[in-house]
Amino acid sequence: MRLEDFNYVLPKELIAQQPAEPRDSCRLLMVDKKTGEWQHRRFRDILDEIRPGDVFVFNNTKVIPARLFGRRKGTGGKVEALLLTPKGNDVWEILVNPGRKALPGQEIEFSENFSCTVIDKTEFGGRLVKFHYSGDFDNWLDQLGEMPTPPYIHKKLENKDEYQTVYAKFKGSAAAPTAGLHFTPELLEKMKDKGAELLFVTLHVGIGTFRPVAEENIEDHEMHREWYTIEKETAQKVNEAKEEGRRIIAVGTTSVRTLESAGQTGRVEAGSSWTQLYIYPGYQWQVVDAIVTNFHLPESTLIMMMASFAGREHILAAYEEAVRQKYRFFSFGDAMFLR
Repeated sequence: MRLEDFNYVLPKELIAQQPAEPRDSCRLLMVDKKTGEWQHRRFRDILDEIRPGDVFVFNNTKVIPARLFGRRKGTGGKVEALLLTPKGNDVWEILVNPGRKALPGQEIEFSENFSCTVIDKTEFGGRLVKFHYSGDFDNWLDQLGEMPTPPYIHKKLENKDEYQTVYAKFKGSAAAPTAGLHFTPELLEKMKDKGAELLFVTLHVGIGTFRPVAEENIEDHEMHREWYTIEKETAQKVNEAKEEGRRIIAVGTTSVRTLESAGQTGRVEAGSSWTQLYIYPGYQWQVVDAIVTNFHLPESTLIMMMASFAGREHILAAYEEAVRQKYRFFSFGDAMFLR
């Protein structure tokens, strides 16, 4: 398939610059994946769609304030660094801007007692660096780092928690699993009262999620890697629900990717692993029955995933309807429920 097959026209003013308040007051486009028919609702109305025994699977990763600003030692040149993946022993894979002069041996100072030294270049144009500091690394990040919001969000966050789900638990993401931003503690409790089972997996979202697809033939695109974990009890409960014919509802594309990566045999396997799973039309779905998701960028791997799940024509028609009705798009935007 061609990349242009997943394009749509989006007026810039529909790109949300801040989250809805309260979180569950955003709009929700309900889409029937078989017929393509839609309904316009509010997010909290998802309660009306819950059947007793439904299993909702959330990604409980926590975004770290991974954007740091420093200077090159010696020249004083300004540097922006984005932390991607911890490699152990204070070594991280990072992106550096500007990167041309970030050569092995170069030291970058973020404060008097917090710096890093470039060790090597990485395959995708990043750098491996070793951090030097006194005290606690996480405290330094909290003190100096900023939340790494996507490039299309130009408004500075008033509060770091705006870009964090209410159930975020395990630190490690360079971007939020944004479908989860719509849930409030109160809504989660009401879901349980309606008979839903809430389960959690962990996938640390990499900055590769924003990397555009460059290849005209989508099959030629190389997917980025992300690390996920599924606990034994979670895998067991998902498998039991599948056997009993209950719905597995993935909250967000990262939960989809985790479940489908671990469920390639038809049963979800517990454990931790890297995934490069690339879901586009033609993919054979194994685990997920319904998806709560945001509206994604044109020609992105995420809109391809949705097209694989509900059909390209249905998805593009739903997106056109969302544009007509002036829904808010992308990370801080409104949501879809594909079922």
